[in-house]
Amino acid sequence: MRAISIKLPDHLDRELTALAQQRHGNRSAVLREALEAFAGRGTAKPSVTEAAADLVGSLRGPKDLSTAARHMAGYGE
Repeated sequence: MRAISIKLPDHLDRELTALAQQRHGNRSAVLREALEAFAGRGTAKPSVTEAAADLVGSLRGPKDLSTAARHMAGYGE
């Protein structure tokens, strides 16, 4: 693997370090994953919301059936 060096502003350096710690990895792995995702061939999977972004808000109906008493009538009887 080839090594490169980059310059980061302080705030990005802190964010990179925090991400590496959250993922129990290293800074280089986080940068490689980010670059692959940016290039469009990343291994990172989108979140459910990102994957269904075009569907969000496309349905009509109550937002949460568990809080609508009429939808819960008779449940558990």
